[in-house]
Amino acid sequence: MTKYKKGKIVKGTVTGIESYGIFVSLDEFYSGLIHISEISHNYVKNITDFVNISDIIYVEILDVDEKLSQLKLSIKNINYKKNINYKKAKIRETSSGFETLKIKLPGWIKENIRKRPKNIDK
Repeated sequence: MTKYKKGKIVKGTVTGIESYGIFVSLDEFYSGLIHISEISHNYVKNITDFVNISDIIYVEILDVDEKLSQLKLSIKNINYKKNINYKKAKIRETSSGFETLKIKLPGWIKENIRKRPKNIDK
């Protein structure tokens, strides 16, 4: 019985790229293919727009062939690059915000009232 099951999302390393898909190694025993139709919902012109050799990606297991230790994989419906070399972005607080709106809004209203056609209320 394999540790890889259909529907599971696992991490792997891109070991090859062909015109028809991406080869991914999951461990020393199991590898799989992401067919070009399982890369994106949109047209895939160039697979290297998505991955490169030795990239570490997440893949979804579509099917398992235990006899050959091969997997049918997909990245179409998952965030395949999640948690890989992303630094958490820090959001800087500013002193502006609604205070600026509070100051500028009365002027904007007066300006738009002046620009409004005179006969609009009639």
